[in-house]
Parts: sequence; structure tokens; C-alpha cells
Amino acid sequence: MMLTPFPETYEQWRQCITVECRIPLTLDFVTQRLAVWRNSQLDETVRFRKLYGDEYLACVIGWLEQANHELT
Repeated sequence: MMLTPFPETYEQWRQCITVECRIPLTLDFVTQRLAVWRNSQLDETVRFRKLYGDEYLACVIGWLEQANHELT
């Protein structure tokens, strides 16, 4: 159970993605999300950084990298 509205750990993030959002955590999904979040010029990434900050973006990228490692 999360005490904040946003995941704070990999386990919370994974639960949020796969259970609450019902998004399969596939290699394709992870690869696509990493491509977006690593590109600071994309509008989506600029909006995310503005809303949640660089520190949270770094967490999300780290969680995606961990998922990528688990999937490969």
C-alpha cells in the first residue's frame, strides 16, 4: 500500500504499472518508455519534468532500467 500518490520504490512502481494501470511490463513497453524519458527534447518529457521534477524522472528511468534488466 502506497502512502503517497506516486510510487516511491521499484516495487510500488511495478504494482502501479502492472496491476493498477493494467499495462503489461514488456520489453517493448520498457524500451519505448526509456526512449521517451531519455530524450529531454520531447514535449512529453519536458511536461513530465515540469510536473514532477528531474529527481522523479531519474527514479522512473531507473525503474525502467531495472525492469529492462529483469526482462533481458
